[in-house]
Amino acid sequence: MRVLGIDPGLNITGYGIVDWLDEQIVLVEAGVVRTDASMSMAQRLKEIAGGVDEIIGQFGPDSMAIEELYSHYKHPKTAIIMGHARGVVFACAACAGIPVFPYAATRVKKSLTGNGRASKKQMQLMVRSTLSLTEVPEPADAADALAIALCHCHSYRQEARLS
Repeated sequence: MRVLGIDPGLNITGYGIVDWLDEQIVLVEAGVVRTDASMSMAQRLKEIAGGVDEIIGQFGPDSMAIEELYSHYKHPKTAIIMGHARGVVFACAACAGIPVFPYAATRVKKSLTGNGRASKKQMQLMVRSTLSLTEVPEPADAADALAIALCHCHSYRQEARLS
């Protein structure tokens, strides 16, 4: 099973692709899609869509895992902007016929560290450890996307055991 994890953002959208084979999870690719802040919202969303479409076309994931929308009352605009980026990513997945699985940040953290309030550094170290990497994936958005993909693999494994 090939999973594409997405950490959506208007400036930087992180992605991470893993293969889950015989209980082993292997890194395929990780990176980011960047947009230029001087561009219009529409152009930036188009850039994200083009990048995600390219990733889907190149790597052919079976499923997509994405961070759930989170809104802090002090920063409602951030949630709205993230919602635009998420919407574009969902549309790309739908056009490619890929099922999308959203996960709350606390669930991602708990699935990797056992603690739903783990720090970003703890998460990055667990991504490195789980994928047997020599270094923490950079930039942080790519590491976050890999964590989301790993969460989906862990969730899928748990559901399979219960079946």
